[in-house]
Amino acid sequence: MNNPTVAFHTLGCKLNFAETSTIARQLKENGYDKLSFDQPADVYVINTCSVTENADRECRAVVRKALHLNPSAFVTVIGCYAQLKPEEIAKIEGVDLVLGASEKFNIVRYLDQLHKKEIAQVHSCEVDSADFFVSSYSLGDRTRAFLKVQDGCDYSCTYCTIPLARGASRSDSVEHVVEQAKEIASKGVKEIVLTGVNIGDFAEAESRIKNQESGQGKKFVDLIRSLDNVEGIERFRISSIEPNLLTDEIIEFVASSKKFVPHFHIPLQSGSDKILKLMKRRYLRNLYSERVLKIKSLMPHCCIGVDVITGFPGETENAFLETYDFIRSLDVSYLHVFTYSERDNTEALNIKEIVPISERKRRNKMLRILSQKKLHHFYSQYLGEKFSVLFEREEKDGTMHGHTENYIRVTIPAATTLVNELVEVELTGIDNAGNVTCSVLELVG
Repeated sequence: MNNPTVAFHTLGCKLNFAETSTIARQLKENGYDKLSFDQPADVYVINTCSVTENADRECRAVVRKALHLNPSAFVTVIGCYAQLKPEEIAKIEGVDLVLGASEKFNIVRYLDQLHKKEIAQVHSCEVDSADFFVSSYSLGDRTRAFLKVQDGCDYSCTYCTIPLARGASRSDSVEHVVEQAKEIASKGVKEIVLTGVNIGDFAEAESRIKNQESGQGKKFVDLIRSLDNVEGIERFRISSIEPNLLTDEIIEFVASSKKFVPHFHIPLQSGSDKILKLMKRRYLRNLYSERVLKIKSLMPHCCIGVDVITGFPGETENAFLETYDFIRSLDVSYLHVFTYSERDNTEALNIKEIVPISERKRRNKMLRILSQKKLHHFYSQYLGEKFSVLFEREEKDGTMHGHTENYIRVTIPAATTLVNELVEVELTGIDNAGNVTCSVLELVG
């Protein structure tokens, strides 16, 4: 008898990819064979996201694709959207099982009978019950691994549902994260991206209590110091980190680190102090500009990414232009632009000055054009210079790509011998797709 087969589709962030990969390994250990999502499988697992405004539509589309491949497949939906709207998902035709935040890592116990259900089973809980940490990392799908070090969030930003989907902030231990990094290194992975919901808030469980009492205990900077000594990993990259948690100590450490690369992604959300207060962010624009200046003073070549939201309630044209001009003045490298969309059970719904959808989209487009200009300027500064690039797997169009330590995306004709290799290159130009071309010099190390 053949093993049952399972295929996965992940929507959303790096943290979701880490968790999907861990769940896939669980199922493999329990006798399932993993297939790609474009193959007919016995079970499809869809890991959802609540951040995108089209969460419901995206979920429905992926379910339809799965059932097109195998109409009798057992369809399971997990993740943030599954926690927030389990009953809504259960009504999607073809869904058999919905698992909330506390149950997604127990998926094996729910897959005992793989026959279609007339009514989807829902196993969800109050998000307060998701008070434990489950470590996760991605492996096998790409050259880089995403390593989860923290989950949940104690912040109460007025537009955000993530605390409702993932619960309170909690972290792994430094010791266990280091163990996981060593395990990843043993698989031949050369770059690890640290992920979480609010990774700057990292604190071991007992340390979180100590911090409250005395300001002592292991924090994020202690974690990255420990990881810097892990053998076999060539690069560590920090994913998104809040500006109020990005301390001088962290910036100074990265600047002198052997393995942590000069790349930060720092959410801004708005360049207007008025809007930042309405959002209940924990900083104002002054602090943000100080963080950028500090980084650039120590690492002039550092890549800095920025998250920004357009069309938040109360964002007048003047407030938007404040944001636009503020970002234009900053020495940052690229933007991730999000159009504000209303979310159930968020405080922002109480703000009456609504920005029309068409205006939100216009502002989004303006910021995206600004991002393209910023990125082109950032890339252009380094043409003719030498960097090390970690090349990822071959792409379909006969090219392959990788990133420099400071996150410049580089493209070359496919050469399988260079996959997962650190290679010294000289940057030579920028192609029509916005990628940087290069000449390969030699393998590093």
